[in-house]
Amino acid sequence: MRIQDILILAWDQIKRRKVVTALCVTGISIGCASLIVAISVGESAQQYSLDEMNRNFKMNEITVKPNVGISTKGNGTSKKGNFDRGKLSEQKIELIKKLPHVTAVAPSMKVESFEMITIDNKISYVEVIGTDLQSLTSFDNTFAQGGPSDADGTVVLNYGATIGLMDNETVNKMMQRLQEDPYNDSLLQQFNLLNMKSSKLYQQQIQYRYYNAELQQNTLSSSLRVTGILKQPTGIRQEEAAYDKKAYVSLGTAQLLLEEFGLKGETTDTQGYDSILVKVDSQDNVAGVEGQIKKLILSTETNLHHQVEVNKKFNMIKKTALGIGLFVLVIASISIIVAMTMSTHQRRRQIGIMKVLGSNLWQIRNMFIAEAALLGLLGGGIGVLISYLTISGVNKLLATTSIIPLGESTAGMVISISLKNIPLGISFAVMTGVLSGIYPAISASNTNALVAIKKD
Repeated sequence: MRIQDILILAWDQIKRRKVVTALCVTGISIGCASLIVAISVGESAQQYSLDEMNRNFKMNEITVKPNVGISTKGNGTSKKGNFDRGKLSEQKIELIKKLPHVTAVAPSMKVESFEMITIDNKISYVEVIGTDLQSLTSFDNTFAQGGPSDADGTVVLNYGATIGLMDNETVNKMMQRLQEDPYNDSLLQQFNLLNMKSSKLYQQQIQYRYYNAELQQNTLSSSLRVTGILKQPTGIRQEEAAYDKKAYVSLGTAQLLLEEFGLKGETTDTQGYDSILVKVDSQDNVAGVEGQIKKLILSTETNLHHQVEVNKKFNMIKKTALGIGLFVLVIASISIIVAMTMSTHQRRRQIGIMKVLGSNLWQIRNMFIAEAALLGLLGGGIGVLISYLTISGVNKLLATTSIIPLGESTAGMVISISLKNIPLGISFAVMTGVLSGIYPAISASNTNALVAIKKD
């Protein structure tokens, strides 16, 4: 008996025994769909978490700092000026720029948090950072207005630095009214609206004010011109972005501000680099680039440990989901064994006739196993369809229940079925069918031909 004949006989039995076929296929399809959906949900949740981490923690960036534990002198001195080997020098920065997979390098110098004052006496606190202004766009920043300038005395503000600026008179009045009537919702809403109000600062003059605690006096900086405003970061809510207030100035301007406020001490080197930010083309190459940078006797920091922790947790979730899907398939296999064993009992006459006509044990067993495999294949195909319908419904439910705040430009988690999960689910379904059909096949092949014909 040829394989083609065995498949034809098996398919004919599947079509004739509609009730048994429906029961077996239903169990397998539910198990297959459960397996695919469970794995897809786990993978989608993991990818969503990694994307969120990459957006918030910049997983493809490396922060490089001087290695203050390396000294060129062996006399045990502790002055930072002696730590030349671990210094973040211009030569090392040039070497880092030439490393494979490095796409951008930006020096950084945190100056201080100052009180920013506009020409109309509106005030807000911002963190001033000295950097290469031309490199801002290389680190996922987009300009809403203007752009960077190479001239000293210019500043680029991020989105949060333009939000919530108020003059002292307005702030004092609002605070006084809130103290007199703290449960007035309209006052609270009005105050919150003022805190979220954006100011037009592009091409405006601003100044910084710093309070020196030792001298107990305020110092006002020279005027700076705002040459660029950055857009609200993608995926960050407006409320969160409003509290992230940063002002970027050139390294030369940063040095001038430090001198004006008397903050430039002996520890500041000629270049003034506290750190540099290195962007790598892919998360997969971060560890390799970090290893090369460490050879330059520099200290490095990355956020890869977050990714490792997330992967560990989601690997456990995916294993649990896989176990649930396999458990459902085991339940389905029991129904197949019961149904096909009953079918074997009902088809004793057919088996007896096949043996009389010359069919051997392997041919009869192969017919039952082929029938079980076809049931698994049919159930797997229907299971794939069910899984797509289920995922579509879950995505619609997530879309309707997710509340995207005003200013939020990113969507929530979307579950998708990876193409590799489809053959995986079908393979498990077919394997379940084949394994479930082994016992009925053996039982059928052991049927006594003469006894079966005489009884029927």
